Amino acid sequence: MDGFWEGDVQHAYWRQGSRHGLLRYAWTVLVAGITFLGLAGSPNQSAHAQSAVTAETVASGLSYPWSVAFLPDGGYLVTERDGVLKVVHEDGRQDVVAGTPDVFAQGQGGLLDVVLSPSFEADQTVYLTFSQGSPEGAGTSLFKATLDGSNGAGYALVEGDTIFAGNNKAFGGRHFGSRLAFDGDGNIYMTLGDRGDGPRSQDTSDHTGSVLRLTPDGDPAPGNPFLDNPAYQPEIWSIGHRNPQSAAVHPETGALWTVEHGARGGDEINIPEAGKNYGWPVISYGRHYAGGKIGEGTEKAGMEQPIFYWDPSIAPSGMAFVTSDKYPDWSGDLLVGALRGQHLAKLTLDGEDVVSEEQLLTDLRERIRDVRQGPDGFIYVLTDSDDGKLIRLRP
Repeated sequence: MDGFWEGDVQHAYWRQGSRHGLLRYAWTVLVAGITFLGLAGSPNQSAHAQSAVTAETVASGLSYPWSVAFLPDGGYLVTERDGVLKVVHEDGRQDVVAGTPDVFAQGQGGLLDVVLSPSFEADQTVYLTFSQGSPEGAGTSLFKATLDGSNGAGYALVEGDTIFAGNNKAFGGRHFGSRLAFDGDGNIYMTLGDRGDGPRSQDTSDHTGSVLRLTPDGDPAPGNPFLDNPAYQPEIWSIGHRNPQSAAVHPETGALWTVEHGARGGDEINIPEAGKNYGWPVISYGRHYAGGKIGEGTEKAGMEQPIFYWDPSIAPSGMAFVTSDKYPDWSGDLLVGALRGQHLAKLTLDGEDVVSEEQLLTDLRERIRDVRQGPDGFIYVLTDSDDGKLIRLRP
């Protein structure tokens, strides 16, 4: 439930290695007096001083901001969960963008991810995910529009259209997902949560608890694994996910990586492959919030293992791979926002193995909702509160 029910961070278990089952384990303890949790993949790795960055506030007064995208001429598009889209200027000024879709703003639902088209400078196209209400309950939808700021009267989304509406409809405000990422062909990965009803993640006629792959117009993308299988929704790329609120394409391999919420523990990093099943809720490294066992255990034939998991939960949201030369010691690292954990997790990678972890920004005592690397090379994060902030990290 978005990190509100997880216990205090005391230790972490993590699983690393091949996605095909050749896995190694490591356990580390929270070191008193150190502002991060050092996680080690081998006995000779140990805690070290926290990476030095300065948190510079670009804008404040944002109402539960969810996602940020970077405008090519400067400034930022920021979604607020209650349904407002803003242009945030470098000096902190904020302009509301007209023309956003009506959202179901309840619990974790509302206006969620925002990304720009890969050809934004030519077409000015913006994509938004949002929770869309209906008499049958709310589901996760994808909205496409053109950003217009040319008339001098402010910014607006024009020619807007909901190009995809998931059938993951349910009542209540739990587990919508939802992040977007473009693959190398310009198709869109879209993550959907299980809406608080885990068994639906194993129902292939249901978009719930899945990663989808769509064309830029919202149709099933060519090459999807189940286009000719009537038992599956044709948009599905992978199934068996709980609530993925992080997605990014690896800058070298082009593979999609996701991070999803576990229950009481069991937050997972996955590399979803076409047609594969990632297990929720049949297998999990977490437990029910009341403490009971989830499903059948941690492994089952035909279901994939995460490359890494947290226990207890950090409640992850937002992720970015570091390619910028502004942080030379971070090159190739993976950054993941933590809501319940109130930090930015910096994971050192060796291929698909996580070899160490460091907790950053712990002194902010803020829930981190999103993390992105900007075109200027700086890392930006959004804090999740009624006085949310857009923060730039300066080395």
